[in-house]
Parts: sequence; structure tokens; C-alpha cells
Amino acid sequence: MAQNTPVPSALRRWAADHLPGVVGEPDDVSWPRGSSRVWRVAAGTDVAFVKLSPSTQDYEREVHGYAYATRALAPHEAPRLLAADPDLQAIITSPQPGDVVRGLPLEAEEERRVYELAGRVLRRWHDHSEPASAQDLEDIRASMADQAEEAAACLESTAGHLDNEQRALVRCVPQELPQLAERLPAVYRHGDYATRNWMWHQEHGYGVIDFAMSAQGIAVEEFVWLCGAVWTVRPDLKAAFFSGYGRALSETEERVLRLLTTRLGVSYLHTGLTKQRTDLIERGHLCLTRMTHEYR
Repeated sequence: MAQNTPVPSALRRWAADHLPGVVGEPDDVSWPRGSSRVWRVAAGTDVAFVKLSPSTQDYEREVHGYAYATRALAPHEAPRLLAADPDLQAIITSPQPGDVVRGLPLEAEEERRVYELAGRVLRRWHDHSEPASAQDLEDIRASMADQAEEAAACLESTAGHLDNEQRALVRCVPQELPQLAERLPAVYRHGDYATRNWMWHQEHGYGVIDFAMSAQGIAVEEFVWLCGAVWTVRPDLKAAFFSGYGRALSETEERVLRLLTTRLGVSYLHTGLTKQRTDLIERGHLCLTRMTHEYR
């Protein structure tokens, strides 16, 4: 996970002003992708995380997301924002106890408990949403239209790699998604509610991190990765999640979730074929196979 990237000097000076008693070199704990720049900093007996946002939008969303988390979630359920600088597009946050859930070896019963708590926390997050503005609603429409168009474009390059059932399902995305999504209410989304952003601690319990993609949207957008990667093979985890969430998805929401996950799968496949990335090709095929088989 670590990339051993040194902290830029301006960021180091700013962090030192807010974290007196910094000890040693910060540890690079970024995810292995170019846009992720996060360091773990020891300051005396305390620990904090320093993050550089890749864009103004990410920075603004994350600062707003941390303020929202303070209102919507309990103190042990999310880290807190300690400092922010719009010029550097940098933030300092408190640590969140526990380990990242993705890849964490859990017994089935404990894993179901984590998913139940994840659903419960997300429902509380959604329930604190303020009404979407006219601009928010227009942005959601544009996003759904963009995803519909992306599915149609990806189909042109991937059709020969799909079976008849998969091609038919991908065609449904541009045909149905914009109209169906219009029926669903907007909520303030976490935006990246995947297990890489879930934290689990035996004593402190469940927590969630990373608010850089928080924005208004439709609730089922939160579930796309979970649907494609987890729930089709672990229906018990889906049941546990929605037990915590407090309600099942409506028929329209289930259909929109399937269409959005199909869009993700064909996008993986297109990118994999274009860039000759075997991992993405396999991921795309797996996702599309699951979407066609699961909903028969």
C-alpha cells in the first residue's frame, strides 16, 4: 500500500504548525494509485493523517464531508477534521481505530455483524441529508446520462467479447437508466462506500473513512461496488447490510442498481481491452456474468 513518497516541504511546514512535536519521518500510507497522497504522522504520543487532495473538488467535498460526518455520526464512527488549508488543498485528520475491512480475515458471523453495522451507519448518514438543490438534481441527471452514454460507447468495443445475454443487458443501461433514476429521491452520499473505506475494531466497533467523493446522488449508487464484488456471491452479507440499513430496496432501486453495476462491469472490460490490462478484463467479465446470472 505504501509508496514511500516524501512529504512536500510546504505541506510538511504546515503540518508541523498544527501538529507540534512531530516525531520521525511521516509514513506514506497512500493507496497504490497516482491520485492518493496520504501520510501517517506521529506527533508526541498522538497520531494524525495528512492528506493532499488531487483536485479542488475533492478537497471541497472532503471538507464538507467531514463536517457532515461530525453531525451525522457518533465520534467513534468517523475520524475528525483537525485542520484544512484551501491553498494547499490539504487536510489533517484524527486516526480511525481499527483495520481496513477489505481483506480482513473475519469469521462469517463477525463479518455479517460488520455489514449490519455498515448498513446502520449509512442509513443514519443518508437520513441527515438536506434537500437537494435544483443544481444538485441537474448534476444527478447529468451523471446518469453520462453513465448511460458510457455503457453504450463501451458496448461498441466490447460486443464481440460478450454473450447475447450480456449484450442485451448492457443495451438496457442507456435505454432505462436515466428514466428510472429520475424516479428515485436524492440523498447526500458518502460516495465511496466500499470495504476499503470501512474500519473494524474489536473494541471500538465500526467506522468509515474518506469523504472525498461525498455529494448528492441516489442511494443505490453507494451499493454498486458491493453489488458487483460481494453480494452476488454472499447474499448473507447483503441481507445483513440491509437489516442494518432498515429497509429493503424497492423494485426500481434494484433495477437501477443492476444497471449501474452493469455499466461498471462493461467499463472495466472496455478499459482492460484498451489498455491490455488482464485484471480489468477479468473483473469486467466477472461483474457482467454476475449481473446476468444473479437476476434471472
